[in-house]
Amino acid sequence: MRIISGTYKGRRLTAPKNLPVRPTTDFAKEALFNILRVRYYFDEIKVLDLFAGTGNISFEFASRGVQNITAVDAHVGCVQYINKVSEEFEFPITTIKSDVNKYLEKASGKYDVVFADPPYDFSTEILKELLEEIISKSLLNTEGILIIEHAKQNDLSNFPHFIEARKYGSSIFSFFA
Repeated sequence: MRIISGTYKGRRLTAPKNLPVRPTTDFAKEALFNILRVRYYFDEIKVLDLFAGTGNISFEFASRGVQNITAVDAHVGCVQYINKVSEEFEFPITTIKSDVNKYLEKASGKYDVVFADPPYDFSTEILKELLEEIISKSLLNTEGILIIEHAKQNDLSNFPHFIEARKYGSSIFSFFA
């Protein structure tokens, strides 16, 4: 995996092989950030990265100047890896080792971008519950967006607050406001 743009553009990162992750591809990540850079000044936003995995998305935000990033993952190895890279590059990423559902039960604060990359085997019903929890907690700022990365077998277009979906290879980003 590599950082696509920003201060650490082109930097390759090698996560430990034993992590239970499926990092967002560089192709999909570049497309996502092309959408986001038109919408936001990265140095002015606050980001919540759920199911953070290797921290791939958090690192990209940090490299582009985001100063307030929270990365949540249940796997201790993922959290340790994100902390290691964050320390090495002095990224402003706060990690939380927690099951995402348990984290959301207690979550507070407002974010401009909430990015969720749950396991691709999550059912559409579980994804809907995730969306509902984020919306009910009012975690998004007025102009904020939620992005859920998911597999093509899940159609989220009939969910409340749906804006659009973009497909990149085997990944789909569904956007909600």
